[in-house]
Amino acid sequence: MVKEVLLATRNQGKIREFATLLSPVFERLTSLRELYSVPDIVEDEKTFKENALKKARIISGLTKKITLADDSGLEVESLGGRPGVFSSRYAGEKACDKENIKKLLKELKGVGDRRARFVCTLALVFPDGLTGLTASGREIVVEGRCDGIIVDDPRGESGFGYDPVFLVPQKNKTMAELTPEEKNQISHRALAVRKLIMCLNNLGINK
Repeated sequence: MVKEVLLATRNQGKIREFATLLSPVFERLTSLRELYSVPDIVEDEKTFKENALKKARIISGLTKKITLADDSGLEVESLGGRPGVFSSRYAGEKACDKENIKKLLKELKGVGDRRARFVCTLALVFPDGLTGLTASGREIVVEGRCDGIIVDDPRGESGFGYDPVFLVPQKNKTMAELTPEEKNQISHRALAVRKLIMCLNNLGINK
């Protein structure tokens, strides 16, 4: 079992979910909230994969720790995949969740096609020399997706981000109406974590 992994995020909601999803796999999880000397990484790439890899590579290089980074967001069919990589700053660089949701619903006013998906890309990077893995094995990238529908009005008090307006059809609830246990069964982040665990098992790292 990998003893310690650094989560390349200061987002409390993500940290909380990862702590639950990864506790059976990694003995100890730390985050950037505990490492104030590590600078924020500018997420200026064009895809979730590129952003996740950029964060994981830079932070792993700075800290010499096994680093797990994610880039995730919402893609809306009728908006051509927007907000996509701009999900967390859709209404502006310092926008809060409510402001991002407000802009999204304004753009979807009167639009019939509300299909959307949450996407999560995870990049796990091992520092050089830490394991006997080949160069290709020192970076693992996986993706999880969850399909849903954007509703007109926010519902629910749990979760974060766009959860209050993202309806999960099979549950007939928004992500924010699900319990943490329910969300961690079906979310894009949970699906990506399951793929990551499979990759670790196949490489013999998690045995």
